[in-house]
Amino acid sequence: MNKTVNINLAGIFFHIDEDAYLKLQRYLEAIKRSFTDSQGRSEIIADIEARIAELFSERVVNDKQVVSIKQVDEVIAIMGQPEDYLVDDEIFEDDPKKHTSSKTTKKLYRDKDNSYIAGVAAGLGHYLGIDAVWVRLLWVLLTLGSGGTFIFIYILFWILVPEAVTTAEKLTMTGEPVNISNIEKKIKDGIENVTDTVKNVDYEKYGNKIKSNSKSFFDTLGDIFMFFLKLFAKFFGILLIISAAAGLFAVIVSAISLGSTSFIQPWWMDYPEALNMASIPIWVGSLLLFLCFGIPLFFLLYLGLKILIENLKSIGRIAKFTLLGLWLVSLIALISIGIKYAAEFSKEASVLQSEEFYLQPTDTLQVRMQAGKFGNNSDGMHNHDGFEIVYNENDQKTLLLKNVNLYFKTTTDTIASIEIEKQSRGKDYLAAKEFAQKIEYGYSLEGNTLLLDNYILTHPENKYHNQKVNITVYLPEGSFVNPNKNTRYFLEYHKDNVVHYNHTDHVLQIVKEDAMCLTCKQNSTRINIDINSDDARLKITNEAMNFEDDSLEIDLNENGIKAKNESIKVNITEQDGIQITTDKQ
Repeated sequence: MNKTVNINLAGIFFHIDEDAYLKLQRYLEAIKRSFTDSQGRSEIIADIEARIAELFSERVVNDKQVVSIKQVDEVIAIMGQPEDYLVDDEIFEDDPKKHTSSKTTKKLYRDKDNSYIAGVAAGLGHYLGIDAVWVRLLWVLLTLGSGGTFIFIYILFWILVPEAVTTAEKLTMTGEPVNISNIEKKIKDGIENVTDTVKNVDYEKYGNKIKSNSKSFFDTLGDIFMFFLKLFAKFFGILLIISAAAGLFAVIVSAISLGSTSFIQPWWMDYPEALNMASIPIWVGSLLLFLCFGIPLFFLLYLGLKILIENLKSIGRIAKFTLLGLWLVSLIALISIGIKYAAEFSKEASVLQSEEFYLQPTDTLQVRMQAGKFGNNSDGMHNHDGFEIVYNENDQKTLLLKNVNLYFKTTTDTIASIEIEKQSRGKDYLAAKEFAQKIEYGYSLEGNTLLLDNYILTHPENKYHNQKVNITVYLPEGSFVNPNKNTRYFLEYHKDNVVHYNHTDHVLQIVKEDAMCLTCKQNSTRINIDINSDDARLKITNEAMNFEDDSLEIDLNENGIKAKNESIKVNITEQDGIQITTDKQ
């Protein structure tokens, strides 16, 4: 059984095996001895420790994991042995010995050492491998061309991209291996740059460096294209993250709100319950919906993060396949529930009830809709699908629906009648008929006034099955009726319905398969005609204008207009066109 030691390395705590700790301690002591006479010794050692801590963090899965001697060997192989390097002032003139190193990938940082504002352009130049001058020039052009939009983009980069602070981050920014030699070289470069300002510049050496690092014009164009391609990918990732995070948040809040209702039963829970044909617990349904929509949103969020952060850790194959399995299960379950829900509306059935009533030949039947105790609802006198939860006279919950349709038809009988057809849907004919029989609808006849409820009722246990009521009033020929204006939105348009919505609030006389309006104003008709030929003819029949005469013919040609009926007056004006007026009422 090996002992473990708790260590603090660059501000990060690790649990390390005792043997591994001793080896690491010897390694760090050897490094310190190597830099005894070097400039910036303390900064070099601090950066080396920070890099070692970073490498350990990449290999530790959780806080309780113990760093083993194998992991220490891996880190030493990356950083290199102190004796592999010439740790004196000649290190910059002679190449060090080769040592084992890991492949280094560039990471995007802001370069504050070479910045004008925030170091965004300099950091992008390092990341793309082009001079920062080109990036700055492009940024200015794009800002001018986009009307200032790229200023906002620059601010986003400023916020989202971290600054390269440590020596290890600066090496990673330029793609150099983070090892002892490079850390020492970077720090000594920084120290020597302070004194170089008072020395002569080696222009020949500087010029050769520019030549060796310069790129051709076409290479630069290619880099610019890749820059925009990567920029588009990054912003696409940001959009994915924002949209997926918002959607996931909404799904989580909805699932928690809906799922918790199974235990606290708020008042609005009655509405989902009235649509719960599958009769499953609401919390189960909310969980299925959360899995079905939340898992794809999570993967979209993860994809956006993966696009934005290249070194993002994978969630693992086990987690991916587990989430995929849960999503498939939830999808299949929801499809099954949807099929069962659709089956509840597959068949339709109805039940009929009728009542006869007598009208005096000179009486006018007044028809009016009434709301009763439910008259204060927000929908008023309108017919529509859907339902509400109300309380009846016994203070019991009830489903209220406003799906009421009104028809007027003629009959050859001398007695008027009213027919109430209650309709509903169900999974089969018998179920639909049972739901229809459970519909409650009321009406009353008080003298010559027929009062019709503008709603229907049913028990919440019956659920919403598109229940509705069709009211048909049969009136003898020659009788009179006055539908109230509040029946306007309940009159169903149908070829057999002799009363239309524009007949409301008027006295009508029932004739053979029709109704004649006795109080409607029909003493004139205006017709605008566009004459595009030398000979145009308009024929108006009594069906269109309610004339008692057989027909009216008007011939229009180059000689003028000729009316064949003496009772018709034709006036033509330049502003109004053709106005036809009859003396018939």
